[in-house]
Amino acid sequence: MARNKRPKFFLLDLKKIKTVPLAGRKSKVELELAARPPQPGDSFMDFWNGLPNVLAASNIKRVVEAIARARENDRPVVLGMGAHPIKVGLSPLIIDLMRRGIITAVATNGAAIVHDFELAFMGRTSEDVAEELCKGTFGMARETGLFLNRAIKKGAKDGLGLGESIGALITGGRFPFKEKSIFATGYDLGIPATVHVTMGADIIHMHPSADGASIGEATMRDFRLFASVLSQLEGGVYINLGSAVVMPEVFLKALTVARNLGHETKNITTVNMDFIQHYRPRENVLMRPTLRGGISYALTGHHEIMFPLLAAGLIERMGKNLSQN
Repeated sequence: MARNKRPKFFLLDLKKIKTVPLAGRKSKVELELAARPPQPGDSFMDFWNGLPNVLAASNIKRVVEAIARARENDRPVVLGMGAHPIKVGLSPLIIDLMRRGIITAVATNGAAIVHDFELAFMGRTSEDVAEELCKGTFGMARETGLFLNRAIKKGAKDGLGLGESIGALITGGRFPFKEKSIFATGYDLGIPATVHVTMGADIIHMHPSADGASIGEATMRDFRLFASVLSQLEGGVYINLGSAVVMPEVFLKALTVARNLGHETKNITTVNMDFIQHYRPRENVLMRPTLRGGISYALTGHHEIMFPLLAAGLIERMGKNLSQN
């Protein structure tokens, strides 16, 4: 059997390679972009200005500028988030930005109200899921299910959205740590704080006090309110913080409603902050909404580090222009 004929190769002669002078070549990195080593006693602005002006460090500065310009022009800054930012201790920072007039609306998944409620109620939250699941008691905290489901049912009857229902519960009740509640803060300041529920995904849905009709009615109101918030997003900023599925999907649909009804939402800035860049945030928050205008940024890192850095940059950047209610 004849062997297959293979093409003949030979070593290329490198003597005829054409080179170009280094001085005439375009370079993407210059010494003026490099980091400045921190010094003892530096201020935060010294640290901030000393970051290398490349890649993610450059992008977080651009996000700060986009948010600052939006608020200086009275345009909205909307925070969409999962429950994890609450669990890693970011509620005080989010509340501070709400009170300073930087965050103008908040939208969350259903789990966020669980941890927000428990922190306001007793100053701690987040159970050991594996341990409680083995005992059949995961998600069965009596007060959490009873109080939240009761508030949702009452709110739906009174014509409130789900987020406003929880805000009213915490604001009007005996909660020792109510000042740490995002939803109570939204209720107190008149800032929209909406909740977008996936039925069966939250622990309170397992409780006998859960009423599907009330949950559905209240979260549907919140979807319509969220769409109204996004209808004014032109010139503003939307941040997706730690939600890989629910909020990116809700954001895309609510933005579609706003655009379908003729609202201009082309010149927008979208930001995704997470420790992994997932498919839906990339497509539904960063790429698709800005195809015909606007700009997007992906900031990758742990929430408990990246969001405080962003908040500090904003407060330093906006300085005396901030109001704190």
